[in-house]
Amino acid sequence: QVHLVESGGGLVQAGGSLRLSCTASGRTFSSYAMGWFRQAPGKEREFVIAMSWSGSNTKYVDSVKGRFTISRDNAKNTVYLQMNSLKPEDTAVYYCAADVDGGFGSSRRYEYEYWGQGTQVTVSS
Repeated sequence: QVHLVESGGGLVQAGGSLRLSCTASGRTFSSYAMGWFRQAPGKEREFVIAMSWSGSNTKYVDSVKGRFTISRDNAKNTVYLQMNSLKPEDTAVYYCAADVDGGFGSSRRYEYEYWGQGTQVTVSS
């Protein structure tokens, strides 16, 4: 069982930045591919960005290209989502997810076995 806890959400003005953190339980975090997804009110949960277990591969949705980056600190069992140049359309609950099978960072929700509880990000215009 893997337990994921997100933090760092909040309210920010358009153009601002936030950094989300997701800390995982378990002794083999370094073997997990990690992803971030988001869900806006009335919408489906969508893929945002992911990183392979090795950290060498990153995948992201086009709408966050050049603005969001993902990183990981295996010593802290933590993955980060740095969000810059935030837009009102980035407003959503953000979820981190773990693929414990050592994947390459998938955009498919079903590839991830464990999910955090989510953290709210609100971007005001």
